[in-house]
Amino acid sequence: MDLITPLAAVVAAYLVGSMSFAVVVSRAMGLDDPRTYGSGNPGATNVLRSGNRSAALLTLALDALKGFVPVWAVAAFGAPLGLGEGTAAAVGLAAFLGHLWPVFFGFKGGKGVATAAGVMMGLNPLLGLAALASWLIVAFFLRYSSLAAIVSAVFAPFFQWLMWGFGPTTAALAVMGALLLWRHGGNIRKLLDGTESRIGQKSAVPPAPVSAGDSAVAPATSSTARDGRSTR
Repeated sequence: MDLITPLAAVVAAYLVGSMSFAVVVSRAMGLDDPRTYGSGNPGATNVLRSGNRSAALLTLALDALKGFVPVWAVAAFGAPLGLGEGTAAAVGLAAFLGHLWPVFFGFKGGKGVATAAGVMMGLNPLLGLAALASWLIVAFFLRYSSLAAIVSAVFAPFFQWLMWGFGPTTAALAVMGALLLWRHGGNIRKLLDGTESRIGQKSAVPPAPVSAGDSAVAPATSSTARDGRSTR
């Protein structure tokens, strides 16, 4: 059995997934690195917190495409090479893993929601549309991107299994769903605490770092006298 071609497809998909478009788009549009504000997550939702909707939409589209295109390529051109559903599922998972742990960005990536959506659209367009619809409904009414992603992540593998049976696609979706839940662990805690940021909420500019000797000094927002002495 030829393993070189499927392996090459998986590696190529991982490299495509490793393109952190949140960082690339932000740099190209003169914005701050999304890893330095808000949640620190290089994804479209955090880019939206910069206040630039165009950058967020472009990031969203490119992150989804890098999940969709490798899977679509296997489906469109893989048959003569012996590449079937198993390879397509592995390629989609590889692109998703590339987003989470990008080799080009120190293996520090995003949470993978948009990329997972692109993978789903490539593997099963009907499932992808259903998952997108569930995300939009939750996001529109509750305004929590993280909660919408969690609902979609839990929903997708079970719906695939119930409607189309268990197979490589279901297995790949289950792994992606589990990783999405894990990556949203902090968001789950914030949702339970009522401190999670809503969609479109702009984050404050992070304070400048202070040295160890200044650790007891009040933050920049504290009131100080004009001559530099504390008013306390």
